Amino acid sequence: MLDFQRLEDLATQLADEAANTDSKRGEAQRPLFDEQLFHCRSKLLVPCVEEIREEILALSREHSQGKLNPSRTQHICERIVSQIQAVQRELATQQIRKNEPQRTRSRRKPIYELKQDLAQHQVWAKRLANMQRHKERALSQCRSADEQQVLQNEAATLAERLRRCKIALAKIEKQISMRERKG
Repeated sequence: MLDFQRLEDLATQLADEAANTDSKRGEAQRPLFDEQLFHCRSKLLVPCVEEIREEILALSREHSQGKLNPSRTQHICERIVSQIQAVQRELATQQIRKNEPQRTRSRRKPIYELKQDLAQHQVWAKRLANMQRHKERALSQCRSADEQQVLQNEAATLAERLRRCKIALAKIEKQISMRERKG
């Protein structure tokens, strides 16, 4: 005999823990669980627990209407148990994950990729500098105050993009230099 109240109590407890965890850690980068386990594909725990509750409610409703057949009951119960265990594992591993060192950098690019990035940034910097000079020339020949304002804004935007591009260039050059010194 199924104990729906016990399942609902467990789901309520999981909902409280899930809400607490979600509020502390926020969304994950990817869905937390496989789509065969949870249909919701959520990056948070609360929607997963809600899916468990909906399964329990549907099972309870079918039971009260006398529509449950044994094979369907077994399938749904196994699914609910798997879902509950998955959420419990996720909650249990939070402390462990919090204590793990965070990966500070993604994969290290090979030096040839860095050199390709450097060449691409050099092309962009040259193009941005040319565009900025063109805007400044157009600005010096402009008569209308409205057009001057638009050209000043565009020139300023290009100057900022060029500044960021040069920062990226310097960073890439530094990475290449460090790699070449290390061998």
